[in-house]
Amino acid sequence: MTAIRPRRSVLYMPGSNARAIEKARSLPVDCVILDLEDSVAPDAKEAAREAVCQAVRAGGFGAREIVIRTNALDTPWGHDDLLAAAGAAPDAVLISKVSDPDVLATAALALSAERAPDATRLWAMIETPLAILRVEAIAAAARLETSRLACFVLGTNDLAKETRARLVPGRWTMLPWLAGAVAAARAHGLDVLDGVYNDLSDADGFRAECEQGRDLGFDGKTLIHPNQVASANEVFAPTPAEVETARKILAAFARPENADRGVISLDGRMVERLHAEMAARTVALADAIEAGNSPIS
Repeated sequence: MTAIRPRRSVLYMPGSNARAIEKARSLPVDCVILDLEDSVAPDAKEAAREAVCQAVRAGGFGAREIVIRTNALDTPWGHDDLLAAAGAAPDAVLISKVSDPDVLATAALALSAERAPDATRLWAMIETPLAILRVEAIAAAARLETSRLACFVLGTNDLAKETRARLVPGRWTMLPWLAGAVAAARAHGLDVLDGVYNDLSDADGFRAECEQGRDLGFDGKTLIHPNQVASANEVFAPTPAEVETARKILAAFARPENADRGVISLDGRMVERLHAEMAARTVALADAIEAGNSPIS
């Protein structure tokens, strides 16, 4: 199994806020997105770009995955954001407003031309009506030999704006889009992250949306405030009971008498090989968290 990197909590930090970037180095978060797009005013874009790239080069983020979010490539800032990010060599570059797989091909070519390390991946914001309509084609870009695509990030606020769908409790207005993005990501081996929750005063609502995202199949949730980190980390991590059950399933299939069996009985339940594959991922995620591949243990 490919090594798993926990992405339970993925926190946006404004690229124009030096104190926020410094704070990110000590937060119990799996991933930090240093943002050059929505959180940065037009007249601060260039200064934010320089500050973010300098912060990435300086390091000090520990095990946290570091991602730079660019402006859309068809804006006045997007291309320069991409080139600067390539030089800074973060773990990934998140491209805003990806509505066509050609955008990712252009971004991958630019990263290679700027000699970005092979380890620097591309993430794609899925946040426009066209992105929803083309989501499988965008995900399929990951199959190309030159692709660096590794992850989808849902931009639910932008989707609400562009479609006029209302952001309501339970998100029934968006469920087909969310599920479609998860299916497309999984079909092509990508991780996929849920959108943000806007009401910082509603801890119960936030947790409920995390649980919904987990149940839909998302790997984690994008966040807008450090106060949201703990709940996201808890919800998107396997529970002790889930890990215990997973280890029992793996141990049962590891017995010599079960080596060639596709189905076994365990604790009165029928367990198939597919359950063993699911169990292996549960254990791998729990072990990655415990071992400190994520800053939370």
